[in-house]
Amino acid sequence: MRILLVGAGGVGTAITRIAARRSFFDRMVVADWDLARAEAAVAAVDDPRFAATRVDASDQQGVSALLTEHDCDVLMNATDPRFVMPLFEAALESGTHYLDMAMSLSRPHPERPYEVCGVRLGDEQFARAKEWEASGRLALVGMGVESGLSDVFARYAADELFDEIEEIGVRDGANLTVDGYDFAPSFSIWTTIEECLNPPVVYESERGWFTTPPFSEPEVFDFPEGIGPVECVNVEHEEVLLIPRWVDAKRVTFKYGLGDAFINTLKVLHQLGLDRTEPVSVRSQDGPVKVSPRDVVAACLPDPATLGERMHGKTCAGTWVKGVKDGRPREVYLYHVVDNQWSMREYGSQAVVWQTALNPVTALELIATGAWAGTGVLGPEAFPPLPFLDLLTAHESPWGLREQ
Repeated sequence: MRILLVGAGGVGTAITRIAARRSFFDRMVVADWDLARAEAAVAAVDDPRFAATRVDASDQQGVSALLTEHDCDVLMNATDPRFVMPLFEAALESGTHYLDMAMSLSRPHPERPYEVCGVRLGDEQFARAKEWEASGRLALVGMGVESGLSDVFARYAADELFDEIEEIGVRDGANLTVDGYDFAPSFSIWTTIEECLNPPVVYESERGWFTTPPFSEPEVFDFPEGIGPVECVNVEHEEVLLIPRWVDAKRVTFKYGLGDAFINTLKVLHQLGLDRTEPVSVRSQDGPVKVSPRDVVAACLPDPATLGERMHGKTCAGTWVKGVKDGRPREVYLYHVVDNQWSMREYGSQAVVWQTALNPVTALELIATGAWAGTGVLGPEAFPPLPFLDLLTAHESPWGLREQ
């Protein structure tokens, strides 16, 4: 397998460090708009299978040319969601497979944003499903940790643990702290703002997909392995759009443990208009320049990839499922926990980006061996879950199951 990895930020760099320990691929070309960043990611693994180059992820033709030049079999998208569609289309145009961790962007309903869906996450990609099927190629979308591993857990629960499912609720929580910062997101602030301030989506079988106000339906969820109780709220996320396509459940939700201080900061950014992506005119010594307020926020905050030495604690991604098995009520929480000290010691990557990166590498290995195969635009729950979960364990990153 020959892979073009686009994006050498925190997650992209973690992908190279995880993949370097595996033998399923022959070549990985690491491409980023910042050549120095791509070169640093390659230099860190010291493996002749890796090479660095520069690419503009918004340049569909340039990406297509790169895929052809390096005779790649698959494009691995490790950029933020703004670049999903040009990369997705470049892979289709070039006849390669495609894999991402976040789907094409949503747009709120113009009149009833907190009741009715507008353009949903992934709608633009699923609109191209027939073209992907005709190409004989696979576009595996939403294959990070959440979405990604959480969706694999949902499919596993449906296949192995339940006869009927009342609710699938993805629950994400952590007890991570960052020394020296009052506000330092452990993941891309661009993506964090997008998913936290957009109207959250909920699925109910009798109603379909609908939206609620941001941070709605707070609940306290008790996370395993010492993390403990964390208040979680509704957040827009891909699982709610993916799971109901392949798993029969009466209700699907996604809730994130953000904390009051984090939520208040996001609300202030929104009140000040600093979450907007449309460029505004700003004075500079060279005259007026156009800048995106959200990009300014991102530039002012520390790069999440650099926070590992200052971070302490654990992060947990998981899927809570409630239903019936053999005529009896059952509740379980399937989960994956990463300790930041461990991921930094073993890989030099902080826990959140390492946990995210682990899953697309695992999926690529399954595709390379033929354990996962398909055509069209598919989510993680479209594939058998056991090969994925077994491979996690084989690579010393076990998952857990807790009866509730």
